[in-house]
Amino acid sequence: MSIAASTVLILGARGRLGLAAARAFAQAGWQVRAQVRPGASGPAVPGVQWVAIAPQDTPALAAAAQGAQVVVHAMNPAYTHKAWRKEAPMLMDAAIEVTRTLGATLMLPGSVYNYGRAMPPVLREDTPQTALDFKGRMRIHLEQRLQAATRDGTMRAVVLRAGDYFGSGVGSWLDQSIAKDLPKGRVTWPGPLDISRPWAYLPDLARTLVRVAEARHRLSAFDTLHFAGHQVTAHQWVQVLSVVAAEQGWAADAQALRVGRLPWPLLRMAGLVVPHLAALADMRYLWSTPHRLDNTRLAALIGEEPHTPFEQAVRRALHDLGLLAPALPQATLA
Repeated sequence: MSIAASTVLILGARGRLGLAAARAFAQAGWQVRAQVRPGASGPAVPGVQWVAIAPQDTPALAAAAQGAQVVVHAMNPAYTHKAWRKEAPMLMDAAIEVTRTLGATLMLPGSVYNYGRAMPPVLREDTPQTALDFKGRMRIHLEQRLQAATRDGTMRAVVLRAGDYFGSGVGSWLDQSIAKDLPKGRVTWPGPLDISRPWAYLPDLARTLVRVAEARHRLSAFDTLHFAGHQVTAHQWVQVLSVVAAEQGWAADAQALRVGRLPWPLLRMAGLVVPHLAALADMRYLWSTPHRLDNTRLAALIGEEPHTPFEQAVRRALHDLGLLAPALPQATLA
């Protein structure tokens, strides 16, 4: 099968990951059907056709994506327990139904939520999933739902787990907390400065989705893989952000950047009236629990992960937020 003739349907293509995936698949020669809600559209990208159809309209969506061999589930509810409880299972079912109709492989970007507060320092695909909090249990349930859908042979599925996203626009910890006040010479970190945890630069993760899609026939009917991404501490983030702040005149020099801590107790109190803050507060443990994703199985499948050097990734992410001048073109990276 020629990759140039391959087609992918991306559900939720106007989100940060969805749009990054649409661009990555198109750059790799795939024909991209990019789903958005009725009445919406997206930027002009060569090889990308925008499909304004509700995800639950399986007949229309399957007709618009006829011949697609891969479906990427990049849809996400609002970050509240209420929205996740109501919408996440519905969105998963919609993704499963269109994938079944197409006879395709469904790719689900996953997270470390499944492993819960008792997670060990190294997370492998077979690490016990012991989450007790709401979002962790929901992630486990959704993946179980997906696995069950593959048992009759009408579809295949792969979950690619990753750490916190950054890059490709707004909506991450980088713009909502860490670098929110960077032009004022200050960063706000949500946890201890010496805790090492995984971060996923979205353009790298999107290119990884493409490579996994190209190698999908070597996987089981239902499989899981781990994307290592950037394994860094707050100190490494602050080092890069300090240099940027000094260059931009936001701090007198690279040693002058102020580092504050996120006031979690206030966040939890605010969560009594702002639901998404309550949901964020539930995940505080991720900032104080050292963990990394072991990507041995992923590397055996696709070779070396797509990996933008950390400083370049941070600078490009800041550019995407409108804080820096244009960075080097993404296409210059291997």
